[in-house]
Amino acid sequence: MSTFTVKDGVQIYYKDWGKGQPIVFSHGWPLSADDWDGQMLFFGQRGYRVIAADRRGHGRSTQTWDGNDMDTYADDLAALTEKLDLKNAIHVGHSTGGGEVARYIGRHGSMRVAMAVLISSVPPLMVKTEKNPIGLPISVFDDLRAQLAANRPQFYRDITLPFYGYNRPGAKISEGIREHWWLQGMLGGVKAHYDCIKAFSETDFTEDLKKFDVPTLVMHGDDDQIVPIDAAGRMSAKIVKGAVLKVYPGFPHGMPATNADQINGDLLEFIQQSKQAAA
Repeated sequence: MSTFTVKDGVQIYYKDWGKGQPIVFSHGWPLSADDWDGQMLFFGQRGYRVIAADRRGHGRSTQTWDGNDMDTYADDLAALTEKLDLKNAIHVGHSTGGGEVARYIGRHGSMRVAMAVLISSVPPLMVKTEKNPIGLPISVFDDLRAQLAANRPQFYRDITLPFYGYNRPGAKISEGIREHWWLQGMLGGVKAHYDCIKAFSETDFTEDLKKFDVPTLVMHGDDDQIVPIDAAGRMSAKIVKGAVLKVYPGFPHGMPATNADQINGDLLEFIQQSKQAAA
């Protein structure tokens, strides 16, 4: 397995396949790099170098007690890009991974970044506050923590239904996709996953988004039951200068898996158009 060690001794597992312009994928909670299978195969076959890591406490990386916060996640991502000496990289984040990408650019700048893509992502802020009245009440996230602590295996099985929109009338349910989500989740550490709920829900990424100075695509389904579009994708697209917002009618939070052909095709088109515009 390919791993590297960051400054606090945590081992981070990563995949690094193919050659060409690098695309770095940051996964959602509580998953792993494996959640990007459909994207890494697609882009790897089209001449891109595809890279994805298991976030600390997730997947095959060290199960950490501390450091499960956005600043540390972003620093781990920076350590990966420096270790591999990535330049002109396209950073793609899904859900919590979109927060990781935003904080990475906010903390470390865009010197190594060519483009950014936020898919069903948590920025700018998920939780409801005085300044963010359209966010979700803190009770929603308290309930997630309570369910995780009480029975993590059952909670992870149940949450796949809204995650992929499988609780909607007429939905075509893939038990394989549900089981893949569950397997990824159960590989990670319970403490890291518990802490990460606070990280993805209470971190304010507004100032990070203001620092974006690369072509940015925001992709969000308007039937996202995990990260509702109004407080997330629509707001992020307003904050990032020149961002392109692509709204998918009826698509769920987990649309990179359920609607991979559409997402992959649109992502490829954005990359190609951005490269042509910069030429």
